[in-house]
Amino acid sequence: MIYFLIVLTISAVVTYAVTPLVRTVALTLGVYTPVRDRDMHRQTLPRWGGAGMFLGMVVGLAAAAAVPYLSGIFADLTPVRGVFAAMVLILIVGMADDAWDIHWFLKLIGQIGAGVLLVIHGVRLEVMPVGWLGVGDAPVQAALTVFLVVLTINAFNFIDGLDGLAAGVAAIGGSAFFIYSYLLTLSINQFDASNLVTLLMAVMVGACLGFLPHNFHPARIIMGDTGAMLLGLVMAAGAVAVTSDVGQLSEGWRFRNVPAYMPILLPLAVTLLPLLDLALAVIRRTARGASPFSPDRGHLHHKLVDGGYSHPQAVLLLYLWSALFSFGAVSFSFLPWWFVSLVMLGTLGAATVLTLSPWLRRRARRVNRQAAERALRARRERSG
Repeated sequence: MIYFLIVLTISAVVTYAVTPLVRTVALTLGVYTPVRDRDMHRQTLPRWGGAGMFLGMVVGLAAAAAVPYLSGIFADLTPVRGVFAAMVLILIVGMADDAWDIHWFLKLIGQIGAGVLLVIHGVRLEVMPVGWLGVGDAPVQAALTVFLVVLTINAFNFIDGLDGLAAGVAAIGGSAFFIYSYLLTLSINQFDASNLVTLLMAVMVGACLGFLPHNFHPARIIMGDTGAMLLGLVMAAGAVAVTSDVGQLSEGWRFRNVPAYMPILLPLAVTLLPLLDLALAVIRRTARGASPFSPDRGHLHHKLVDGGYSHPQAVLLLYLWSALFSFGAVSFSFLPWWFVSLVMLGTLGAATVLTLSPWLRRRARRVNRQAAERALRARRERSG
């Protein structure tokens, strides 16, 4: 564990150190986001923050390659090269979009290309955890992998609307995924915890933590599509790669234990907020005859701010929901299911009340005002 934490720290320090340099370059070249009606900030902010996160992740991966304990990850460089190549492609597409606002179709081609790069280098969906159906047909593996990559990339891209939101959600979800992957690897080989998925989550969490001091409200730089798509790619690559680890587990462990279902439950739990926001956006935009990729001001974070929460409060509340589902899901792997269920139910109730409190307060004020008006009318009628 200590080696992964060292790599995480290196990624965080590098990201924190290079982000001001990236900010200066973005301002010099005029790469900043304009003030639009749908945006939450009221001043222009430099983009390309994702480039700093990319550098932090790459340096973290390079540092891990120099650690003998983690040498097993780099024994076969093909998957590592595939992930790196996909990251570079997403970096190029994201930086181009942040600079010139390219057409959504070009971004989609780049996202599909990143998924194809993963598939070519052996990072592909091998097992469907529901019923433990093996995906033996190579074209089916490729199609499912590319679909998951594109879906996750766009989910994180859609949720990136408040200062610190996407980076914080990714850090929380990635931490939960990191713990699960580490425990899964030890269950397969208790003497060797080196695993590509665990490493990917470590460098991603580190990059997010290093970027957050520059990005939390009031932000001095935003990650842009460069960072949001990069986070989605790394999360998707981890979700796909972990299925090959599951294939090494014994049949008894897979079928008789709750952790057996984590390979599908945890990625869903980690990306639940982004996926929910994505689904609602597609439904909302399609219903009014617009493109699913057309921007609007109807995302979950918009609703919270419009409902009465401040910018930081809305972000922290969404952090709470992300932590609830992510760590709640991974807790089933090493705690009694009944205990986790009780804690999650209690926390879910508290989070629901907290989320709805602005609307509940407004409703209570409206009811009290209506009651006062009725009482006043009644007194006037009696006195008249």
